[in-house]
Amino acid sequence: TNIMNIPTSLFLLSLSKCRIVKFGLAALVNSFDGGSGQGVVSAFSHHSSPSLLTSSRARSVMPLSSITRLFSLSGGCNNSYNIPIVSISDSYDSGNGEFVSAEMCNDDDCDIKVNVKIRPDPYTKFEQKQHFQSFSFRSTLHPNSPQLKSLLEQHDKSSIKVKYILQNAGEASYAQAFKGYDTFVTTKTTPFDPDSWVRTEDTEYDEKNGCLTWNHYHEVEFLHGERGVGAVSGAYFAYFPPYSYERHLGLIARCSEAKGSRVYSLGQTLSGREIDCVSVGTGPRVCWIIHRQHPGESMASAYAEGLLSRLLGLDDKWDTVAEKAKELFTFHIVPNINPDGSASGYLRTNAAGSNLNREWAPSPAPENFDCCDETSDGTYDAPTLRRSPEVYHLLRQMDKTSCDAFLDIHGDEELPFNFLAGSQGMSNWGKRLEALHGSFLASYER
Repeated sequence: TNIMNIPTSLFLLSLSKCRIVKFGLAALVNSFDGGSGQGVVSAFSHHSSPSLLTSSRARSVMPLSSITRLFSLSGGCNNSYNIPIVSISDSYDSGNGEFVSAEMCNDDDCDIKVNVKIRPDPYTKFEQKQHFQSFSFRSTLHPNSPQLKSLLEQHDKSSIKVKYILQNAGEASYAQAFKGYDTFVTTKTTPFDPDSWVRTEDTEYDEKNGCLTWNHYHEVEFLHGERGVGAVSGAYFAYFPPYSYERHLGLIARCSEAKGSRVYSLGQTLSGREIDCVSVGTGPRVCWIIHRQHPGESMASAYAEGLLSRLLGLDDKWDTVAEKAKELFTFHIVPNINPDGSASGYLRTNAAGSNLNREWAPSPAPENFDCCDETSDGTYDAPTLRRSPEVYHLLRQMDKTSCDAFLDIHGDEELPFNFLAGSQGMSNWGKRLEALHGSFLASYER
């Protein structure tokens, strides 16, 4: 085939003399050697640095996102290649899901079974464990795979029923939260359309085997009336709908343009992301509100967006309560204190494996703590720039501004309603704070 006549295609080339295998990006066409299709593809990797697609003629280098398991090239320089039944990808902002296996079913339960695992957070030194619970991954069925092609040719199917099995759900940090839980799904081509997510209706948690399962019907489209040449709809699945870093930056941009706001950075995370803070209001009292210490709780970002929209009138709505609040308080709002963990699809930690909710003050070092260079006199030193710069920078700014009220917005794996968890465990908890907490709760309920 003359590749110059095929528009908008990304051509993945096998090594040296092998023929073109498919797929595409139009910009690559002009860098091929006279349209002969000569070129090379470097190794495919998953959750590592991007692979490179390089033209042997022009030596132009273009980034290629991780596409693990999309193709399984075989036979050296043979013209044949194996196409998998399904590919699982978490190579996007907040993605988390590792492909284990896929097989055709021989019963009425489903057409295909797909096994997936949740990828754990980095090891948390203070808690001495690896957290995991949240997941988010994309599933793509390949109708030209031999097994799926045979299924479509033998049966008149308008959809393919796939059973998804989350194999390590029982080992999750809060496995009991999977009881009565329903997985989120969207069939949009992007996981970041917040209004497209819906709950599945048949999610089941098998406590004995530690597996979370649900079914999804992938719709089949046949092109030109030729069975076996069709397209099968893909889907995204998630513990909770993701809130992307791009959407976060968009919110920050809107805040920076709003009248009466000041946007600044508290400092940088370990991965070099800015820790954005929005200040609004002129009142004598100072209120700090932070979100997403635990990155797997994406609903906290939705809370931040609603809060800032109301305080700054981002939806062009006049709000007398918001205006009164800005007269009484100066608000310092951090929409995402842990953008590294959020983008990486973690449940509890930042890039260093630190649970930021445990990094606010020195604590007694846990038993058998093996990082002596980080302790002194038997204490776990926190926060530190090396392990938890997010909290380190936040506390120093709070020291400058003072703090009369503090809200730390979280989400819960089980509770289907808003709730308040106070500071009853703190040493300074007493009648005064108890009364203020009760008053705030009563006002919030009203």
